Amino acid sequence: MKTTLRVLAYLRRYPFMASAQLLCAIVGTLMLGVYPLVTRELINVIIPNHQWERVTGACVLATGAYMVQLLMSSLRLRLNNTFEQKVVYDLRSDLYERLQRLPLRWFDNRPTGDIMTTMSEDIPSVERVLIDGVEQGIIAVLQIGIFTVIMFRADATLAWTALLPIPFLATGAVLYTKSARERHRRVRKASSGMNSLLHDNVSGMRQIKAYAMEKEEHARFNEGSGAVRDATLHLMKVWSVYRPSMTFFKDMGTIIVLWFGTRAIQAGHLRPDGQPLFQMGDLMAFLIIVRYFYEPIEQLHSLNQLVQAGRAAGERVFDIMDAEEEAGIDDGQAMANVRGHIRYQNVGFSYTGKLPTVHGITIDALPGQTIALVGPTGAGKSTIINLLTRFYEHDEGELTIDGVPVKSISKSSLRKQIGYVTQESFLFNGSVRDNLRIGKRDATDEELWACLTSANADEFVKRLPKQLDTHVGERGIKLSVGEKQRVSIARALLRNPPILLLDEATASVDTETERQIQQALERLMQQRTSFVIAHRLSTVRNADRIYVLDHGRIVEQGTHDELIDAGGLYAELCRSSLIAAGAA
Repeated sequence: MKTTLRVLAYLRRYPFMASAQLLCAIVGTLMLGVYPLVTRELINVIIPNHQWERVTGACVLATGAYMVQLLMSSLRLRLNNTFEQKVVYDLRSDLYERLQRLPLRWFDNRPTGDIMTTMSEDIPSVERVLIDGVEQGIIAVLQIGIFTVIMFRADATLAWTALLPIPFLATGAVLYTKSARERHRRVRKASSGMNSLLHDNVSGMRQIKAYAMEKEEHARFNEGSGAVRDATLHLMKVWSVYRPSMTFFKDMGTIIVLWFGTRAIQAGHLRPDGQPLFQMGDLMAFLIIVRYFYEPIEQLHSLNQLVQAGRAAGERVFDIMDAEEEAGIDDGQAMANVRGHIRYQNVGFSYTGKLPTVHGITIDALPGQTIALVGPTGAGKSTIINLLTRFYEHDEGELTIDGVPVKSISKSSLRKQIGYVTQESFLFNGSVRDNLRIGKRDATDEELWACLTSANADEFVKRLPKQLDTHVGERGIKLSVGEKQRVSIARALLRNPPILLLDEATASVDTETERQIQQALERLMQQRTSFVIAHRLSTVRNADRIYVLDHGRIVEQGTHDELIDAGGLYAELCRSSLIAAGAA
């Protein structure tokens, strides 16, 4: 119920449209009551008394009522679709905004496919509750209420007989609803698992083909798809019993009314004026009223299925909405005129809160210096950079920029001062221009070309079919690794940040490409405080200071020549090619 109420709370943002929709529903439902009244008048009065001149008027009245009802229905549907799409837009927008404000630690524990399922399937499921459930639910409740009053005004005795199946219908609905939640949860969970597997397999299709894993992955997918099938079949098995049972009790209500109404006609009781107390026209009109009364009850049973599916989907949506957002995105002081003096003082951090990932880290980077971080895989090099960007918060010690603790700086302001180039440069599925302008939204084409030239990327961009307007494909798939890297460097140049972070920026490229990237990096690092993570000697040998890490600690520091002369871990890494020679 809590989830349903939170979804419905979005409706309060548009009170005028909600009120207009409700008014159309009331007027349209009232118009349905005209037809049984006209039917009773025709059968009881007009036909027996041969008042043929009234037939046309009665039919015109019924037609007019139906036209008004259809007009109200058309207006209601138009209002409802506009209304609900606005609400769904708000819900989707709020969910995406929350996703952007969640910490990276949250994404570390959540499969991408699961998040995509929430956006692509759970939101539409909630949408169907809003569009179909709310609109049809309101109409159904109104119709039940209005025709209950009409039934009792027509004949109280028959009205009570018509209500005899209601306790059975209500009991069935309660029992079904109690167990339906878990069934729908199983379906949503299974669907999410299958989609997560599909997302991983599509992303890793090259690896699947390279290792000839098609049969194994097909079997894994079939297992996930089978879980969706089994959960859905179980859901529909229960529904196949519930729905016909409720239809049976509804039809029994109509049969009970028919039996009691026929017996009333047979009894032939007379009113004081000598006319029959209950006539054929009364029974026909009452049967029409009963149909209008039970029709929305049956519809409510179908809506119950829809609502339960929406609740299960809504729980997944609000699970993200309720996740604790990343602190300090906009809170804290803004940075201006940054010189780039970065200092780590006995900094420690743990991803799990138990075993430390890095500890006792002390680094002093003066403005404009290049700091190189080297060490075996898993030594903690990337973690040190992630603490500076505040992707993760350090647990111990102090980390400052120009003497200001980074935790007192708003994350949005901090990250605007930092250029970040990673080993796997991520490009969005847009044009070269779109990807470059991430660094500066209002950059001119002249600025873009200047940065591309500095990044040694202008020549290959000019060879592209549409140059700056060429689409690079998903994750930049249409460009080579080196080309993507140089576009990323150009993007960082365009941002012109005082602090630069390079995480394996020349890894996985050939010697010639590395030479071009290295030249671009040298231009990029000029007059900036730079932190460089690299496994290639050419990238780190000219650094002002090299810090060697092992098992989360700094074990050596100095210049390249000093560390070689010391004959420690750095020299060993160079000898064992963990720091490759690369381009000189």
